[in-house]
Amino acid sequence: MATNVTSIDTAKSAEQQTRENLAALYRLYAKFGWTDLNQTHAAARVPGEPELFFLKPDEFLMEEVTASSLSKVDMNGDQVSGDWKVNRAGALIHSAILRARPDINYSAHTHSRAGAAVSCMDCGLLPLSQHSGMILPTVVQHAYQDVTSAEDECAALARDIGDKFCMVMENHGLLTVGRSIGECFYYLYYLEISCKIQVDVLASGQKPLLLSEDIVQGLFNDGGVPANEPPGAEDWNPQLRWLDRNMPGFRD
Repeated sequence: MATNVTSIDTAKSAEQQTRENLAALYRLYAKFGWTDLNQTHAAARVPGEPELFFLKPDEFLMEEVTASSLSKVDMNGDQVSGDWKVNRAGALIHSAILRARPDINYSAHTHSRAGAAVSCMDCGLLPLSQHSGMILPTVVQHAYQDVTSAEDECAALARDIGDKFCMVMENHGLLTVGRSIGECFYYLYYLEISCKIQVDVLASGQKPLLLSEDIVQGLFNDGGVPANEPPGAEDWNPQLRWLDRNMPGFRD
């Protein structure tokens, strides 16, 4: 299992560290406005138990999630621990992704306004900004299905993510994955901000300026992506410090 060397505390167990990382990511949903009431979610593979992952119970708002409040779910999407119910659709989405990608330890799904808006655009994510150029080669599309009723939806999710790190779920929202928490957060942040910029540009009525394929590939390749953690994943620790100052309690 990949290790996020930017957020290791050797005094804590791997499970506690992972719980804190995931609780922190949920709190950052609140910071950046990626919440949809309490209906979006992120997951983290349980260290030492690769067939299980942590997920937030539906009961909690993003800013209420703590390390100890997370439930464990198996790769069939069935909850195996925790005092509160998890979101069934969320459990199935993350189980499909984590089962298909044993290299991945974190996954994040959002229904933000800008992300949902771009997911409804036939053009998909456009090469409009430096932000989008940094991730576009690893962005894929996924056709809409109701994960709770479409029998082949989990298989389709696994097929469509392939070896990529970002997904636009059509008419739905966004999804990113990472080998470390920093990597997952990096892709989610840049996918979200790219969607916001696209909505703003298209709403302006001005003719958009598109980046060339060469520029996009150069931005993406900076730092050896995806063989290495992308540049900017080291921003995770500063986010933890912000949370400790402004939304303390996620480590409990």
